[in-house]
Amino acid sequence: MTKNNPTGTVLYTIEQTIKEYRKISQKNIRKIVNDITVDQCLLLIVLNKNPHYSQKEIAEMIFKDNTSITRIIELMVKKEYLTRKINELDRRKFDLEITEKGKKTIQLLTPVINKNRQDALKGLTDNEIESLDKILIKILSNCRK
Repeated sequence: MTKNNPTGTVLYTIEQTIKEYRKISQKNIRKIVNDITVDQCLLLIVLNKNPHYSQKEIAEMIFKDNTSITRIIELMVKKEYLTRKINELDRRKFDLEITEKGKKTIQLLTPVINKNRQDALKGLTDNEIESLDKILIKILSNCRK
């Protein structure tokens, strides 16, 4: 089926949807915490749920390359959302820890993040969301082959 967009595919609509969602998410996050980006917020959330993840694992979870995640972490250390300590078992690695400021930010932004998701999925039934998820997983699987 041909779509009425520049590429004529649903893939364009998926990308456009993601970009719009990120824009509205950033706008709503800035209303509460004005010096953090969506990606920085995602990093805090991932690290909060998985405190022992390596930098590589965090990068994979938020779809960033190693250079980007290094830059994001550096900014977050400067902004005092994270601390970075040398790993005692492997001195080539760093352990990341969320600061009190970072923990407070997660608390402040959790309701905003939940509302962003709720607003984006408004009007969709649970079955539609489940179907969409299955379809997107199939597309993802096709792309990874």
